[in-house]
Amino acid sequence: MEHRIVGPGPYRATRLWNETVELFRTKMPLRKHRCRFKSYEHCFTAAEAVDWLHELLRRSQNFGPEVTRKQTVQLLKKFLKNHVIEDIKGKWGQEDFEDNRHLYRFPPSSPLRPYPKRPPYQKDVIKFPEWNDPLPGTSQENIPVRPVVMNSEMWYKRHSIAIGEVPACRLVHRRQLTEANVEEIWKTMTLSYLQKILGLDSLEEVLDVNLVNSKFIIHNVYSVSKQGVVILDDKSKELPHWVLSAMKCLANWPNCSDLKQPMYLGFEKDVFKTIADYYGHLKEPLLTFHLFDAFVSVLGLLQKEKMAIEAFQICCLLLPPENRRKLQLLMRMMARICLNKEMPPLCDGFGTRTLMVQTFSHCILCSKDEVDLDDLLAARLVTFLMDNYQDILKVPLALQTSIEERVAHLRRVQEVDQKRSCCDLCQRVFWGFPGGTVVESLPADAGDVGLCPGPGRSHMPWSGWAREPWPLNLHVRSLCSATGEATTVRGRCNV
Repeated sequence: MEHRIVGPGPYRATRLWNETVELFRTKMPLRKHRCRFKSYEHCFTAAEAVDWLHELLRRSQNFGPEVTRKQTVQLLKKFLKNHVIEDIKGKWGQEDFEDNRHLYRFPPSSPLRPYPKRPPYQKDVIKFPEWNDPLPGTSQENIPVRPVVMNSEMWYKRHSIAIGEVPACRLVHRRQLTEANVEEIWKTMTLSYLQKILGLDSLEEVLDVNLVNSKFIIHNVYSVSKQGVVILDDKSKELPHWVLSAMKCLANWPNCSDLKQPMYLGFEKDVFKTIADYYGHLKEPLLTFHLFDAFVSVLGLLQKEKMAIEAFQICCLLLPPENRRKLQLLMRMMARICLNKEMPPLCDGFGTRTLMVQTFSHCILCSKDEVDLDDLLAARLVTFLMDNYQDILKVPLALQTSIEERVAHLRRVQEVDQKRSCCDLCQRVFWGFPGGTVVESLPADAGDVGLCPGPGRSHMPWSGWAREPWPLNLHVRSLCSATGEATTVRGRCNV
């Protein structure tokens, strides 16, 4: 029995379903059975199906060894409902599957799940903001330029300067870096980083980027306690005090410092049931409905643990702060209970670790629409979270540093730009225009040549040396038409 690893990407739950159905139909042993004095060929009992499929799921790296027999029975019920199997009389759909000796068989055809059809996506769906985009109504064609009248000699001198091709002037409007711009940078860079880790051309089919709130990302990064737990601004979204007290009680068992009521036999079970009831009645799972496909896609990276942790870190940053805080407190409690050797058994039929996974997996991850493998996928994810929750619920420092450096760079550019001229429309001034040239390394007899001749002064060197072909280094200044500030373009020519 070999279960192919289904990697990250769109429709991963559907691909897992089809992969499991194909393996079950092709590898499940079939033989002859007798029922009520009648023989049936090519069939199997319910118990045989549970045994075989349970072993397949436990060995699969897509699901893991935490899969229980009860979960396997639930999956076979879905197989019967979707006509992957039928009973020996051909009934399916409304029959309830049980772990017994009832006979089942495969129908002649069992169509696989089709993939949902979505409009084609553009490869570059994450576009970074451009700060140099011109504002509306600032077209270059409408900028008035003062006409310059030149005679033939000035034209020749101007075009004889060997400084290469000079690009045409254009007005660059640099927008102020606002808080909205900063939020957009956090969002685009975070999603781009997630897309890179998953190795996808687009996040469109695993995540609706329009539903990603950049304010959530920033809050989850900076509004945290010393322990790394999110601090909420709106205290009405906090966990109820009685739930938080119950969670602290079990997390610190048997040292319950704030416990005021006397304990009794089975007290810890009642406390656990109180917590489970609260989380079980949440209107939406902690990982939210719209992030279901993203988290399921990350599950395809569990064979590369480091990459999976990084991807989960980013996905958890996208959560609403109140969800992230509830998840952090819940995972910390679950991990402490599992590691606490003094904790009495909380359930007679399950071990503590299995009980944690089975109790809270549905309130952590589930789909808004019915997904046949959501229970198994949720259990797989919660198991990985329990083992790595301290790393997963940290802020990814590499991403944070990269974004902060990007924002700091743009702010430095803005500061420099504000100190300089607010207008970048320049008038190219070459040899032949007042204040246009600077002559360096002149011969000793060149005479008095000013850097920027004023009124009444000649902007040309003395004719005594200008007739000789001296190589001159020139600085051609571009004067800003608005403020008179200049930038320098170096060139060299023979005069």
